[in-house]
Amino acid sequence: MQLAIIGRSGIISDVPDGGDSSPYDWHPIRGSLEAIARLHLAGWRVIVSCSHPELDGGHMTPDMMLRLHDSLRRRVSERGGIIDAIFYCPHGPDSACSCRMPAPGLLQDIARRLHIDLADVPVIGDSIAQLQAATAAGARPMLVKTGRGFGTVSLPELDPDVPVFEDLYIVTDHLLELH
Repeated sequence: MQLAIIGRSGIISDVPDGGDSSPYDWHPIRGSLEAIARLHLAGWRVIVSCSHPELDGGHMTPDMMLRLHDSLRRRVSERGGIIDAIFYCPHGPDSACSCRMPAPGLLQDIARRLHIDLADVPVIGDSIAQLQAATAAGARPMLVKTGRGFGTVSLPELDPDVPVFEDLYIVTDHLLELH
């Protein structure tokens, strides 16, 4: 069984202006929920990885975060897909934690808990931090031009070997063609 690790904000849902303060106030990027369903139906396990610094700052409660995750899972399920797990970093940007990207700790935690090697696992993100974390964890970084990705494409620190895709739906086409 194949595994894909997908970032949430900017890849699955629009990047929030002021943080995900409401579990009901998020909007999927066109085709993203269908892309997750397609991966699931093709036998892939889908893991979502995200940051929730709002927890650290007190702008989001754990209950609000769980409702946000439940809403995401429900909307993917309505399209025939399943999100196998959601992993998150609860720390703010000033934290010295190992799970806040670009540190690879969150991805390493996923690998440890699922007993997998990240060597051929695609990590799909829209930011340089996500791509750097994927590389540091030994995974296969992939960039989408949604969310922050349009700006990330032009950053000088972007590894030219990282494949770039228009959105999650197009990445899914690519992954399903390869496997």
